[in-house]
Amino acid sequence: MRPDIHPHPHTDPHGPLSTLTRRALRVGVGGPVGSGKTALVAAICRQLRDELSVAVVTNDIYTTEDADFLRRHAVLPDERIIAVETGCCPHTAIRDDIFSNLDAIERLEARFPALDLILVESGGDNLTATFSKGLVDRQIFVVDVAGGDKVPRKGGPGVTTADLLVINKTDLAPLVGADLSVMAHDAAARRGAAPTVFLSLVEDPTAAKVVDWIRACLAA
Repeated sequence: MRPDIHPHPHTDPHGPLSTLTRRALRVGVGGPVGSGKTALVAAICRQLRDELSVAVVTNDIYTTEDADFLRRHAVLPDERIIAVETGCCPHTAIRDDIFSNLDAIERLEARFPALDLILVESGGDNLTATFSKGLVDRQIFVVDVAGGDKVPRKGGPGVTTADLLVINKTDLAPLVGADLSVMAHDAAARRGAAPTVFLSLVEDPTAAKVVDWIRACLAA
């Protein structure tokens, strides 16, 4: 196969953000099943769609469930959302064999040449899930308190290397006996100076801290 058509999975076929050729910032959103990735993507789209040109790529193994959710809630026009059916473990399509996701991104960029932001949502995976640097510029990793306050302590590449860790569903902490101060301490121990935000979309449906972080990434 011609290398110019099928680039290596870990080679970014686009120029860096700092070049004169403008392209969208690509942000990956990963995390375990049920952690709230799709709800977070929906909140980000609602907050930024009036100020930025936004598009989304979703990943599911055998369905278009997450894309259907976003379309059903009309967070963006349908043509700005593309579903990828990976047919394999979710991390494979975001880290190891990223062709299908790159193709989806390129289709969106062809449709909307002035895109500012592309969100790439992984299918639900475990704490080892990370995105190839050839696919996204920044990574958000989402965990939720329902798994207990031990989750950040367990670490894993998703927790330790993501550009932003989101500890989600904090409103459930009293119901599951999770200590948020323990989670904050353990996240800092695992991540050092890398940022962590606590979030409840029930209490803050705008996901303000995450949206502000994305705005800062765009400004940078």
